[in-house]
Amino acid sequence: MNNKNLINYGLTERFVQEATLYNSLFLARVSEQHRDLYKVIGEQGEMQAIISGKLAHNASLNKDFPAVGDWVMVDRVDSRAGNAVIHHVLSRKSVFERKAAGTSQTSQIIAANVDVVFICMSLNADFNLRRLERYLSIAWNSMTTPVIVLTKADLCDDLNIKLTEISTVSVGTDVVVCSSFDDTGYQNVASYVTKGKTIAFIGSSGVGKSTLINRLLDQDILATKDIRKDDKGRHTTTHRQLLLLPNGGIVIDTPGMRELQLESGNLSKSFEDILDLASRCKFKDCSHTKEPCCAVRNAIESGELSEKRFENYVKLQKEIGYEGLNSRQLEQEKIKSMFGGMGEMKQIIKHVKNKNKR
Repeated sequence: MNNKNLINYGLTERFVQEATLYNSLFLARVSEQHRDLYKVIGEQGEMQAIISGKLAHNASLNKDFPAVGDWVMVDRVDSRAGNAVIHHVLSRKSVFERKAAGTSQTSQIIAANVDVVFICMSLNADFNLRRLERYLSIAWNSMTTPVIVLTKADLCDDLNIKLTEISTVSVGTDVVVCSSFDDTGYQNVASYVTKGKTIAFIGSSGVGKSTLINRLLDQDILATKDIRKDDKGRHTTTHRQLLLLPNGGIVIDTPGMRELQLESGNLSKSFEDILDLASRCKFKDCSHTKEPCCAVRNAIESGELSEKRFENYVKLQKEIGYEGLNSRQLEQEKIKSMFGGMGEMKQIIKHVKNKNKR
């Protein structure tokens, strides 16, 4: 198997090992999705692809279908004989997902097998701490590393104030400030993009994701538009797509998301300050409402903790259904989300260990 081309697209030994489970099929990575038609990168280049009838039949949830960034098993290495057929989706090492807009019943995968998520937020009217908390909760839960990228710095007159506000919600997360107007901060963004690593750009419409990616590509491949007079974004990217950069890094561009409902989230990481305060409450089951000696309420009253941040924490906790779960139950929920269940995870680990002994 010639994997040289696929290594450029982020192929690792983990996926090579899992691929050996499927005889007479070939590795490929999903680069685009258009309803029922996909584009995949195979050993010999890009192909159009469809999913097999069996895969479609067995897929009970949206997340069971291939998504941009997925490693899949297809029936050919080139398109000379027609569209490739996707038979299997390999287990994801990371998955950035949300609840599908307008419903609480299904989830939508934004990007799979991502190493770093750039959470892009412009420093104009798009600036919103509560939305940033949502993005961070999803990013930490997805098993990726989030980086906050603040764009349009040339339109901001109170940068230091905004940076101080962000520092209260972004513990453990790098923050990069940039502007396409004078190229400020571009090199700092580029420093995260290294050979074989996959970076996903996430954010609202019009924050400058496509502009940043064009700079990384060193050419204007992605269309861009000016923001509206009210500073609201305009949709430019219409579908998710995976692109190979000149330095060997890989980026995934995503359409702007006006609605971001949580399918799951890591609140212990994105709201670490609140959980630390909660551990100091007199009662272990403190609801942080009327109980005496509540460290959370005391912090809010003293100004140490923002009331709006706490309200958002409670809202997100209810939204993802994690309220009342202990640490073991939370871990089980993550395993179910990533592998389908504990049994499936153990089977994959066992197979990889056996292959390494040979």
